[in-house]
Amino acid sequence: MAAETESRPAPAVLPPSSRTWLAVVAVLAAFAVGVLGVLYAGHSEPGRVDRWVMDPTADSVRSPWRGVALAVDFLGEPVGAAVLVVVAVTGCLVLRRLRAAVLVVTGTGSAVVVATLLKSLVGRTIHGPDNLSYPSGHTAFLTALALVVALVAAGLLGLGGAGGTSLVLGAALVAGAAMGWAQVALGAHYPTDVLGGWCAALAVVPAAARLVDGVADQIAGRRRRR
Repeated sequence: MAAETESRPAPAVLPPSSRTWLAVVAVLAAFAVGVLGVLYAGHSEPGRVDRWVMDPTADSVRSPWRGVALAVDFLGEPVGAAVLVVVAVTGCLVLRRLRAAVLVVTGTGSAVVVATLLKSLVGRTIHGPDNLSYPSGHTAFLTALALVVALVAAGLLGLGGAGGTSLVLGAALVAGAAMGWAQVALGAHYPTDVLGGWCAALAVVPAAARLVDGVADQIAGRRRRR
């Protein structure tokens, strides 16, 4: 029984039945990130779409909703983000999902790194020349974390294909919308910055998941050959 358990392959963090759909979403998301980056490169004012959604330069939210927005925003700050990552990693380890634990770190970390690099490349600012805004790193982080958690949930529930993909994308939409609302309501980002951050996570996490599965499969293969 012990030998059988040891030889049993670990479940993929990205189910094969969802790979094609999420790959298509990732390509489209990456394209959207690039298009928005080109459109708003070097800008320091909200665009037409931004003004239509909400004027991000105004204090557009009042108590008690301002407190809610600040609480959501905290989840993307270094301390809040670190707490979420530690909790997620711990949960994955308790469930014996080592690949998922690795993806929590690599997926969220990659999303934040990509968002940070794009900010320097695009050069869009808000509230002064020192506040780079595109894309929203807060939105990218929380969306990426939601994607990973949803992938783990889909695996535990045995969901694949349309069901698993719907769960993953639904979680990403809820997390991105919540953080995006907070960022725009607090005047920290333009709405299109939020969209860019959301798309950045959708582009990065599936790629990170494939990488984690690929490396893990190679390591498992080498162990079986010994």
